[in-house]
Amino acid sequence: MTQPLSITKVLPLIINSTDAGSFRLISVGTPAEQWVPSLYIDHRESFYGLLAQIEENALIATPVEMMELFSGAPHPFISFTGANIDSENWLSTFKEAAAVWSNADLWSLLKLDDNTIQVDAPLDENGKAIVANAVKQKLFQSGLTMEDAVSLVPFFKQGGWPIKSQATHPSLLVALRLSEPEEFEDTWLLETVVRGKKSSVYWTPAFRKKSLPIMEALPDKWNEFGDYITETQAKMFSLISSVDHINPNAFFSATLMDEEVRVFLRDDLVKLQALGFEVVLPAWLKAVKETKMRVKTIAQTSNTYKTTAGLNEILKFDWSFSLNGQEISSEDFQRLVNENRSYIQAGNEWFRIDAAWMHEIRELMKKSEDENWTVKELLFREIPEEIALALDDEESSNEDPLFQFELQKSLQTLMEQLSEKKGFPAVEVSPNLLTSLRPYQQLGLEWLVFMRNEKFGACLADDMGLGKTVQLISYLLHVHEKEPQLTPSLIICPTSVLGNWQKELAKFAPSLKVQTHYGSARTKEIDQTADVVITTFGTAMQDIESLEEVEWSSITLDEAQNIKNMHTKQSRAIRKLSGAHHIALTGTPVENRLSELWSIFDFIHKGYLGSFNKFQEKYIVPIERDNSDSYKHKLRIKIQPFLLRRTKQDPELLLNLPEKLEQREYCALTTEQAALYESLIQETVSKLDTLSGFEKKGLILKMLSKLKQLCNHPALYLKEPFDDAEDMLERSEKLARIVSLAGEIASRGEQCLIFTQYIGMGHLLQHCLTEIYDIDAPFLTGSMPKNQRDHLVEAFQAKEFPIFLLSLKAGGTGLNLTAASHVLHADRWWNPAVENQATDRAYRIGQTNFVHVHKFITIGTIEEKIDKLLVEKQALSEELIHSSQWITEMSDTDIKDLLKLEI
Repeated sequence: MTQPLSITKVLPLIINSTDAGSFRLISVGTPAEQWVPSLYIDHRESFYGLLAQIEENALIATPVEMMELFSGAPHPFISFTGANIDSENWLSTFKEAAAVWSNADLWSLLKLDDNTIQVDAPLDENGKAIVANAVKQKLFQSGLTMEDAVSLVPFFKQGGWPIKSQATHPSLLVALRLSEPEEFEDTWLLETVVRGKKSSVYWTPAFRKKSLPIMEALPDKWNEFGDYITETQAKMFSLISSVDHINPNAFFSATLMDEEVRVFLRDDLVKLQALGFEVVLPAWLKAVKETKMRVKTIAQTSNTYKTTAGLNEILKFDWSFSLNGQEISSEDFQRLVNENRSYIQAGNEWFRIDAAWMHEIRELMKKSEDENWTVKELLFREIPEEIALALDDEESSNEDPLFQFELQKSLQTLMEQLSEKKGFPAVEVSPNLLTSLRPYQQLGLEWLVFMRNEKFGACLADDMGLGKTVQLISYLLHVHEKEPQLTPSLIICPTSVLGNWQKELAKFAPSLKVQTHYGSARTKEIDQTADVVITTFGTAMQDIESLEEVEWSSITLDEAQNIKNMHTKQSRAIRKLSGAHHIALTGTPVENRLSELWSIFDFIHKGYLGSFNKFQEKYIVPIERDNSDSYKHKLRIKIQPFLLRRTKQDPELLLNLPEKLEQREYCALTTEQAALYESLIQETVSKLDTLSGFEKKGLILKMLSKLKQLCNHPALYLKEPFDDAEDMLERSEKLARIVSLAGEIASRGEQCLIFTQYIGMGHLLQHCLTEIYDIDAPFLTGSMPKNQRDHLVEAFQAKEFPIFLLSLKAGGTGLNLTAASHVLHADRWWNPAVENQATDRAYRIGQTNFVHVHKFITIGTIEEKIDKLLVEKQALSEELIHSSQWITEMSDTDIKDLLKLEI
């Protein structure tokens, strides 16, 4: 028996998923414009495929489209099949998922949890993902969030899914109507209304019929629609949270207060409209979004005739109010607050106002009257945040703020003094200072004296080389000559710069009597007749008991970042010392983390930044975790009065320093280095997935150090003894380039500094320079005795040797090495501020030569990738805010990309 011929045309499809979660469909040999309408035969939303997205002869369809297309009736004469196994599997998945999508019990199969949707249906993982993504997309298209969806599940289960207009009756439309209060009333009316599809007039029962059952309240012509109206009203009120109790059998009609209306408009309206229910609002309410209520206050002191304000003077506030441009009295404002109104009528117009905001303003007014804020509290933002932010907005010229804050002229003068660092009372430089101060150094002296007089701690954070030392010496001369002190001033510094302080004090202020409290032969006694006592951080920790007994005239920490770790015994001990004035000197106010900033401020002005836990909660978390610009701004504003920061790039300093050129010297890895590099990376990456977070950080840091030593020379990585210099140079292009460049510099009669982080690299450079160029290059490390260190610095400045090797940490601060015209960084530090400090040993005041900085980088390695990241990190460092966690807290993917060798 002959089989009848099939009249169905089969179109093979190639189906792939896209990165965006959509699907790409192609029919081999058939243009998309010809076959797509066949797939969309029942899809009205896209006008049967006319609006479908077609790119490069392929249909790009979303999960929602796939569900709707495959849950509809198929084309009677055209069927689709997969052109390959994967595509056939996708077609099967679409059909199975579409069956779940169109199931009346879909929302019984879905579980919503933390912005995710879990599908409990007999589908594979692809099918479940398609259904979940389609649901999310459908919600989003309707203007609903996942939060909305949680509250809508009961509605969806009762037939509200899939989302479509609920106004489906051919003859009648059921709506909710919100009406504004009548004149002299303060309640709104929310009611169910009805209109015929051909009419524009809404009908609601007369008052006497409001409580009757819907069937009895309706006019005869609509009797047949009673069940539909009852059902639709029940659906609408299943979505409403602002109304508690309704009679499901009667037309709803109830009065609402302003707060209930706010909840209705905020929470309920969007859901009702998104799900296709009609809501009738007053025309003006659709147009008015916010009020034109403005509040302005002027801060002033009681004495308006003074040109400058005293820091302890009590502030007074003059408040004024306006609504839509019209001034209103304080009494009217208070009345509006007391009435707790969200909508008010002024003349013939209605306005929406934020009652909660007005309550906050009233509380602010009450605080300003009750708490007696002083000028000092205003200056340091120890006032409610609303005023602090308004003050900051005023400084940034924020346009048309709701809350304006202005300052009386004398207060503006004071703010400029502390915030902009100008206009301080003049301070006469002591004739016993045996040098001249530059204009910006004179400003530094005046600022330090002003801060002392006002009993504020100070952080002098000028760039390295700008003369923080001479500014402090001029300050000490002023303090001990103009205000005869009963106790000495204390200077605590790193061991490496102790000799520098001795020499600078003797050179510039020989009139000051100085005691050096250091060394094994020191006495525990403090010479109370001395003007200045100098000690080191380590000695101060050891002798803290005797140092604590003195109420010092002033205490200065040089290189204050040495107390950056608040938990160390040294940091805790030094922060316990007490003086009439606390000063921090640092070229890097925050070397790595905000916790360091807290430690420094806890020393200079204890309690100003609060407890560490509060500081962590208020600033560290939003800045270091979320990189919040607004919190960075708040913190900068907060610390600004205590911080004087100038850089060598500031044009107003008129330094006239010679130019500085920074140049990257790129070197390739040798074959030996590349093989070792790859081997170490593979070994480390294989361990990453098996370690805890803490263990992973430790492994990464250890590996980074190994990689950098390997980039310097394989012998350092393998811990091998040194061979002949020529042989050693062949194994590392970087070593060969550094040695060659240093030799060339020396042959021209110039001098250079070479910085390295690794003792082994320093010794290797010494070995090669001696053998090849017969140059004896001293190597300054942290273990070198102070006398020897001082002697080497003097000898280098006297041009007794051309090349000076320095450990980056030991030689990166406190040394004046302006005899050098070249600075070579053999290996890169992760923090650009530390490198810049090292460079500034040569590029500082007193330098007359062009300074050439060479930074050696191995191509394709972590050094080159880190170098690019350092450019971004430098910008953060200049903001005084950045994190040392930036490498160890990278994702595994980013770390693997960072480590990958690219040659």
